[in-house]
Amino acid sequence: MNTRNTPSDVRSAVEKAALLIGIVFLLVGVLGFIPGVTTNYDSLSGAGHHSEANLLGIFQVSYLHNAVHLLFGIAGLIMARSIPAAKSYLVVGGIIYLLLWIYGLIIDFDSAANFIPLNDADNWLHLVLGVGMVALGLLLTRRGQHPDHRNSLETR
Repeated sequence: MNTRNTPSDVRSAVEKAALLIGIVFLLVGVLGFIPGVTTNYDSLSGAGHHSEANLLGIFQVSYLHNAVHLLFGIAGLIMARSIPAAKSYLVVGGIIYLLLWIYGLIIDFDSAANFIPLNDADNWLHLVLGVGMVALGLLLTRRGQHPDHRNSLETR
């Protein structure tokens, strides 16, 4: 029996990247609600800078922050189903994280403006995520990256 994959059941690299990032965001969102993985869990708050809870003891989180991770993960799973949607998820999501990084640089962590909440570790992570996601979205959709593209030598 022939079990070769056809182009319709092969994920492109950009779809795989969006799927993987979506899974990671889901995992991070769930872990943010687990005591022990999140230190100072008893101080986890709805939103704002008053939350002293830290995912992995490093990244400041709140119920809002965890919910955003969960929603961003679900969006990744859904958008990983097509190349244009996966590219949009990575590029637009990356831009959102870059804007969040800039926001984190501008605000005072002890002010009401820090409603997410953010800390220095979050800022560095947002920079890396933003650059990485945009790069993946753009680089993995360059000409020749789609599984339907054939090497010109194959058609000769």
